[in-house]
Amino acid sequence: MGTYKCCLIFKRRFRWNDAPPPDDVRALFANHSAGGGPHMAADGLRAYLQATGTRTATWTWSGWWSRSGSCRGAAGASRGWGGHSHSCTVDDFHRFLFSHELNPPIRHGQGQVHHDMAAPLSHYFIYTGHNSYLTGNQLSSDCSDLPIIRALQRGVRVIELDMWPNSSKDDISILHGRTPTTPVSLLKCLLSIKEHAFEASPYPVIITLEDHLTPDLQDKAAKMVLEVFGDILYYPDKDHLKEFPSPQDLKGRVLLSTKPPKEYLQAKDGNAATIKEDAKAAATDDAAWGKEVPDIHSQIHSATKHDQREDDDDTDEDEDDEEEEQKMQQHLAPQYKHLITIKAGKPKGTLLDALQSDPEKVRRLSLSEQQLAKLADHHGTEIVRFTQRNLLRIYPKGTRVTSSNYNPFLGWVHGAQMVAFNMQGYGRALWLMHGFYKANGGCGYVKKPDFLMQTDPEVFDPKKSLSSKKTLKVKVYMGDGWRMDFTQTHFDQYSPPDFYARVGIAGVPADSVMKRTRAIEDNWVPVWEEDFTFKLTVPEIALLRVEVHEYDMSEKDDFGGQTVLPVSELIPGIRAVALHDRKGIKLNNVKLLMRFEFE
Repeated sequence: MGTYKCCLIFKRRFRWNDAPPPDDVRALFANHSAGGGPHMAADGLRAYLQATGTRTATWTWSGWWSRSGSCRGAAGASRGWGGHSHSCTVDDFHRFLFSHELNPPIRHGQGQVHHDMAAPLSHYFIYTGHNSYLTGNQLSSDCSDLPIIRALQRGVRVIELDMWPNSSKDDISILHGRTPTTPVSLLKCLLSIKEHAFEASPYPVIITLEDHLTPDLQDKAAKMVLEVFGDILYYPDKDHLKEFPSPQDLKGRVLLSTKPPKEYLQAKDGNAATIKEDAKAAATDDAAWGKEVPDIHSQIHSATKHDQREDDDDTDEDEDDEEEEQKMQQHLAPQYKHLITIKAGKPKGTLLDALQSDPEKVRRLSLSEQQLAKLADHHGTEIVRFTQRNLLRIYPKGTRVTSSNYNPFLGWVHGAQMVAFNMQGYGRALWLMHGFYKANGGCGYVKKPDFLMQTDPEVFDPKKSLSSKKTLKVKVYMGDGWRMDFTQTHFDQYSPPDFYARVGIAGVPADSVMKRTRAIEDNWVPVWEEDFTFKLTVPEIALLRVEVHEYDMSEKDDFGGQTVLPVSELIPGIRAVALHDRKGIKLNNVKLLMRFEFE
């Protein structure tokens, strides 16, 4: 029973009731219980688990069974798991299905790697951070090793560090250049990377270094890197690689990727008017959960309208041409140069010229989100072809001063391996990034689908219209857990919440859509029982988006949780889907009961 204020002096009482098992759950129970009776034996439950592909560890199931007191012997006494006389009721079965621990929605949990990891690095999407040391916005936040630690613990595999001489020019600081961000030492960052590199994944960590050092400080950085990482630092015995090693070969290793730039370009300061305008727009964004992610078409259209002055704001470390690089290489500290495994650079000429692939060596190219969008407008297949052997890194445009992000599918659909994101922020774009890398056991490496690697009969064209390959049917039954994770008046001072769910797909433009249920009034345990159908043209990289909001007639709707799941990893059947907060942290109890079917 919950009591709420009404008209200042009156009180209203609302009864809190648990929702009964949905009809579909009752039907499943009847199919697997002996003769359709009121109890399901252990063998019936095992048959259900096998039929639905649910891989629940016996010890996990046994612990839940014992805790819930759900096992009943012939005389009704509670017993442990293992005997044929044990049985459960339809309510027990419902509790099992509604347990995210026992009945998760994706096929392979944390650490269960199932992709082929023996192909070159260029065959994988890699979980990539941008300015990994920043704690907040790009202009004035502190620099620290804590965001680096959090990113590694989440499974991020590419960490970016900007190296600058310290104020006395005798040591190396990590900071966002030409901004008032407070620095952190390179040594502290390297030590934290070593300590936490392989907590979430055994596969290689790549450190991309934006280098603004003098040769003597480069030499100091090289000695520091060797001293910290020792034998786990990988570097080749050749100046150039003809093919990148595989994640399998590089397990437990750390790699460096960089290219020495000219003196940091003034354009990095950005166009002041553009930055102020972007900051003003950011202040009006939906602070609760972020504005909707723009689709790829609108990003491309927007980029093609920008003038050259705006392009200058996107200057990055790869903006030097090959001739300038050769001059700079003469001044590189020899040991430092030798430690660079993934060399970055842009050949002389246009952006299109930068996509020319050298059969004798592989490299990394960096493009801003706007540069990629402009190239993608007419040269999508050339981008895909380049990424089949080489690494392409995409980074946020220079005016994203609030550490916002862009639509990652702009990069993924073109085969870009390193779609670099500001991991310290939050919002729908970042939710997509985190959801995408739940695939392949959350190891930070996701094998690119075959269509992005094919050359025969032709290279994939991202702009080509495709027919539907697969249909995903989703049913949202109900939700629960908010009353445990939130205060009684968190959503509404005067009554229980009015929850509704948003369900949709993120992917290529033809697949991207969001739909919603009706709002269930005054109920902490909303029952929607609504079906949704999604036709998918590129299911290999599609993501299922789920959000819950609380409807508010007079104000902005309140945020109630979200999750993003790789469609390729969904397990058909009725599943418990845990929700996360807007920063991507799993809520303790909030979850939805959903069903997935493929046709």
